[in-house]
Amino acid sequence: MGIRRVLILQKRQVLLFFVLLGFFQVNTESLHYSVVEETEIGSFVANVARDLGLGVKELSSREARVVSDDNEKHLHLNLLTGDLLLNEKLDREELCGSAESCVLPFQVVLENPLQFYRAELHVSDINDHPPTFLDKEITIKISESTTIGATFLIENAQDLDVGSNSLQDYTISPNSHFYIKIRDSGDGKIYPELVLDRALDHEEESELRLTLTALDGGSPPRSGTTLVLIKVLDINDNAPEFAQSLYEVQVLEDMPIGSCIITISAKDVDMGIYGKIAYSFLHAAEDIRKTFEINPTSGEVNLRSRLDFELIQSYSVNIQATDGGGLSAKCTLLVKVLDINDNAPEVIISSATKTIPENAPETLVALFSVRDQDAGDNGKIICSIQDDLPFILKPTFKNFFTLVSEKALDRESRAEYNITITLSDLGTPRLITEVNITVLVSDTNDNAPAFSQASYTMYVPENNSPALHIGTVRATDSDSGANAQLTYSLLPPHDPHLALASLVSINADNGQLFALRALDYEALQAFEFRVGAADRGSPALSSQALVRVLVLDANDNAPFVLYPLQNASAPCTELLPRAAEPGYLLTKVVAVDRDSGQNAWLSFQLLKATEPGLFGVWPHNGEVRTARLLSERDAPRHRLLLLVKDNGEPPQSASVTLHVLLVDGFSQPYLPPPEVARQPAQPDALTLYLVIALASVSSLFLFSLLLFVALRLCRRTRPASLPGGSVPEGRFPGHLLDVSGAGTLSHSYQYEVCLAGDSGTDEFKFLKPIIPNLQIRDSASNMQEKENFRNSLGFNIQ
Repeated sequence: MGIRRVLILQKRQVLLFFVLLGFFQVNTESLHYSVVEETEIGSFVANVARDLGLGVKELSSREARVVSDDNEKHLHLNLLTGDLLLNEKLDREELCGSAESCVLPFQVVLENPLQFYRAELHVSDINDHPPTFLDKEITIKISESTTIGATFLIENAQDLDVGSNSLQDYTISPNSHFYIKIRDSGDGKIYPELVLDRALDHEEESELRLTLTALDGGSPPRSGTTLVLIKVLDINDNAPEFAQSLYEVQVLEDMPIGSCIITISAKDVDMGIYGKIAYSFLHAAEDIRKTFEINPTSGEVNLRSRLDFELIQSYSVNIQATDGGGLSAKCTLLVKVLDINDNAPEVIISSATKTIPENAPETLVALFSVRDQDAGDNGKIICSIQDDLPFILKPTFKNFFTLVSEKALDRESRAEYNITITLSDLGTPRLITEVNITVLVSDTNDNAPAFSQASYTMYVPENNSPALHIGTVRATDSDSGANAQLTYSLLPPHDPHLALASLVSINADNGQLFALRALDYEALQAFEFRVGAADRGSPALSSQALVRVLVLDANDNAPFVLYPLQNASAPCTELLPRAAEPGYLLTKVVAVDRDSGQNAWLSFQLLKATEPGLFGVWPHNGEVRTARLLSERDAPRHRLLLLVKDNGEPPQSASVTLHVLLVDGFSQPYLPPPEVARQPAQPDALTLYLVIALASVSSLFLFSLLLFVALRLCRRTRPASLPGGSVPEGRFPGHLLDVSGAGTLSHSYQYEVCLAGDSGTDEFKFLKPIIPNLQIRDSASNMQEKENFRNSLGFNIQ
C-alpha cells in the first residue's frame, strides 16, 4: 500500500509539473559561460541582461538573483549593470576533482512574475599543479638474468590538472642499461615502464640510481622527479602468480574503520628468499592510500578511513605481488561502495515571503529546492505540508517547488500560520527533514466597528453641572492597527428642533458623553440621538448606535396653590353656617407641583388657627372640615394657616391662608367691612363661566364623594370626623396624595385665575382650566348653595 501511494503521488507531481510549465515561465535553453580557474574575485563573466534580452531596470524591478544547485555563492549578479561577476576564486580541482569537464549549473531567477533561466558556468583549467610522485624513491629489484627487453612497472606521477595541462610524458636520466617506455592504460592515463636495454651484471654493478622525470603539457611545462633505485639480484626464474586477475568486493559505506574487506593471495614456486612474496599497491592514487591499506605479508586489505558513497561509489586498486628475487605479478581489486540511507533530505530556500495580505488571491509564499545525496530509493524524496492549511505545494522543475496560498486568507480568523515542510526519503529506515516557515497575514480594513449595544439608555439628574460625564458608548473593531483605531462622533438628529450640539458632546477617542449645560426636567424630559464610530482604514468603515438620555427629576419646584388663590389685596373668605355638623366641608385647597414622582406627592397640614380644635384638614386631599359643633361663644371670624408640602428631598412647601366667616344661615345678610368698597359689576359672560365651572366642580366632587363612601362601606369602616382623621386606604402613603388623580391637580396642567380687581372683598372670582379636559375636584356639594346665598346677599360673584 505504501508503494502504491508513492506511485500515485509521483503521478500527481508529474501531472502538476506539466500543468505548471504553462504557469511558470521557464526557459528551457541554457546559458553557457566560461571562466578560467583562479580568476580574481569580482571579475566579469557575462552580461546577463543582454543575454536574456532584458533591460537593466527590469532586472532590478523583478528582483533578479542567481541560485546555485549546490547552494554556494560562486557568482554575484550586479542589478545596476546586469553584469555577472565572480564572487570567489574558483579552484577547478577542488570543485570537480579529476573530471575532464568542470561545469557548475545555476539558475537566474526573476520574480514578479516568477521566471527561471538555466545556465552553466564552465571552469577552465590552468597549469597550476606540477606532476608529483607519491614516493620520493622507488626501489626495483632486478635479477641479473633478466633478458633484454624486459619491462618493469614504475609508480606513475599524479597531476591534478586535466587536458593538455595534465601529465604528458616521462623521461629518465641518461644510462647504459634502461630506457622509459610510455604505456597508455586506455582510461586517459599514461604509465611509465622501465625497459632493460642491456643485460645486467650483479658482480659488475649491484645498484643503479636513476632520476625519473614526469612532464605535463602546460606552457611552460611543469615537471616532477623521483629517484629510481635498481638493485641487481641473483637469478630468480619464477615470478609470483595471483589466483585471479580481478577481485571484486562490495562494502557498505558504514563499515567500521580497520575492518578487513578482502584478502589477496599469490603463490611463488621458488624456494627461500625468492619464494617469499610481498604485497603492495601499484599505481595507487593518494585517495586510495588514505582509504585502504594492505598487509605486505598476509595480503589483507583493510579499511583505513570511513567510506562515503555520496563522494566515491567505487575504487579500482592495482595490487602487486613481488618475490624475494624481484619478480612480480599484479592484479586488480574493484571495491564497490554500497549506499546506506545516511543522508536526510535537504531543503534550500531560494525565496520566502514572511507577510501576505488577507483577501489576496493565490500568492507565492516560498520557492525552494530539495535534494538527497543518497542513491536509489534512499535518494527519492516525498515533499508535503500539513493538510489543514490553506496552502499547496507545486513542483516546477528539477526538484524545485513553490509554496503558494490556495485561497484568500482571513486575518481575523487566523493571523499567523506555521507551515511545516516535511521531506521524507524512501530508504529504510526513512529519514525525515522538517523546515518551518512562519507566514503572517497582514490586515485589510474589511470589518466595520461594532457597538457593544444597539442602543444605550443614560440618566442625567436635573440641574446637573456642565461637562458632567453621563455615560460611555463602546465599539470594537476586529481589524488591527489603523484599521481598528476608532473615532466617535455625534450624528445629526432626526428632530430638526433638537439643538443636540448645545446639549451633549462626545470624546472622539473613547466615546465618553458629556452634558454641556444644566438640563431642566420640566422643559426637556428625554431626548435621543445617534452616535457613529468610524475606523481609520482606507476606505473607512463605520456603524451607528442609538443613545436615549432620560432627565431625572429633582425637587426644584415648590407646590403652587390654585385655590384658594393667594392674593394679598383680595384674600379669600369662606362662609360657615353655625348649624354646620362636625365634618362639614368648608372648602378644599387645590395645589399642583411641576415636579414628578414623589417630588409631586403633596400633603396638607394645618399650622395655625384662630380657634384650635374647631377645624381640621385632611392631609391627603386638602379638604378643610369642621371638627366639632359650633357654639355661640365661637368668634364670627377665623383665620386658618395651612401648609402644602411635597415629598421631595429636601421637601418644598407653600402656605395657604383662609378666612372663615360664621353666619347663622345662608339667609342672613353679610355686609362687608365698611372700609371695603364695592367693585363694579362684571359682564354677564363672566358670571356664566363661573357658574358653569362651579357646577362642574360640584358634580365631580359629588361623584367622588359617592365613590369614596361606597368604598368605605365595602371595607366596613367609618370615616374619621376629627381633625387630621385617618387617610383612605390606597396606593400612596397616609399623609401624601398623588397629584395625578387623588383630589389635587396634576402638575402637567396650567390654570388661569381671574379675580375681580379692586373689589376689596376676599372672594374667589374665577378659575378656568386652560386644557379643556382638566377635571378638578372641589370642596362639597353645598358650594353652589353658598354661592347662591352670596348672590342673594348682594355680593357680585361673576
